[in-house]
Amino acid sequence: MLTFLEIALSFPTVIFGMLLAVAVLYWLLAATGLVEIDALDGWLGADSGEDFAGEPGGITGPLMRFGLGGVPLTLVFTVLILIAWLISYFADYLLLRHLPFATLRWGVGLLVLAGAFIAAVPLTAIALRPVRRFFAKLKPAPLRSLLGMSAVVRSPDLTATQGTVSVEDGGAGLILQARDDTPGRFRRGDRVVLIEYLAERNAYRVVSESEFGGL
Repeated sequence: MLTFLEIALSFPTVIFGMLLAVAVLYWLLAATGLVEIDALDGWLGADSGEDFAGEPGGITGPLMRFGLGGVPLTLVFTVLILIAWLISYFADYLLLRHLPFATLRWGVGLLVLAGAFIAAVPLTAIALRPVRRFFAKLKPAPLRSLLGMSAVVRSPDLTATQGTVSVEDGGAGLILQARDDTPGRFRRGDRVVLIEYLAERNAYRVVSESEFGGL
């Protein structure tokens, strides 16, 4: 036990040990719901809402090239730090603590610090490969575009500020917000076509089926 503490609190293992302590604290906070699991993804150089295997930036780019995309970056870095800590610990146990001079131990320790991190990257990719498949199964299928689809007016009419339509999507059907700048042009039961998504209103602009055929 004394040897373990001596190595864990010595350079370079202590560096990874402090990072690992931060990671453990983060996961404890995530377990209590105080932070989101992917809350730090933006800080690490990627958008948490995207698949990291795309065009990641910041410090995540080199990691993603090793097949670490599709997994929350917080999980990637936690496993990466843990593996680097293990490499550093055993390097100290087998080599560093037996070197005769403190200066030599610090010099070799710097090499171990860098080497442990570099070696941990492919090992993390291997360790997280099953987890990546799990997250891929959880990822929802991309929504297909509804533009050009026919719909039926559900509300009494459509205006520039209110109104709904129903769309048959092959399932239970969709009820969507729809807008038209000419009040009274469409009434309940009229058939229309979705031609534009108005993001600022979270609604679709519609035209009649005859107008859509002439566009």
